Amino acid sequence: MGSEVSTSGGRQARGRDERRQAILDGAFAVFARRGYAQTCVQEIAQEAGVAKPTVYNHLADKESLYREAVESAADRIGALCLAVVEGLREATPDADPLERLRAVGTGLLRVCHDEDARAVQRLASAEAARFPDLPASVRGRTALRIRSALADRLARLALAGRLRPCEPELAAEHFLALLTGPLEYRPDADPDAVADAAAEVFLRAYGEVRG
Repeated sequence: MGSEVSTSGGRQARGRDERRQAILDGAFAVFARRGYAQTCVQEIAQEAGVAKPTVYNHLADKESLYREAVESAADRIGALCLAVVEGLREATPDADPLERLRAVGTGLLRVCHDEDARAVQRLASAEAARFPDLPASVRGRTALRIRSALADRLARLALAGRLRPCEPELAAEHFLALLTGPLEYRPDADPDAVADAAAEVFLRAYGEVRG
């Protein structure tokens, strides 16, 4: 009996969590298309496939919808980037750092410059007056998480002798700047070419010293 109650409760909790996520995903899609001012809760409910009262059962108002939808999307993008960075952990000790950094760089560019990632940045900055802490929240969930994970991976490469001894967070910032900087000037640049150049330049500064 107790087991059946527990299982039922777990299903209910999962169902509620799934509905909440569907609402947040729907809200993000609508806000990305229409912006904050032009979006109504009824449109979000339709996008999410739920009734309007269901939206209010999960999130109190339009302001909460906006904030949590943007932060949820930022968490998803951050998680995708962390999965890309984990490629450096999976490299064998004798793997070529250049190839691994190229692969990580290409993966990060493809995640961080797709439409959802651009929409997160746009929505966070567009309503900064209404939500003054939202840009910092998004940065913490994306850029700072990525830098921290990349710094950890670079530190391990340095300990293994595949990079020069370095300050890992600074090295991570340098690599990320080499990736994102060119796209400020050439938004349509080929991600593979940008990642190749970033990896090569990074290793000129941080690559292992060969005798």
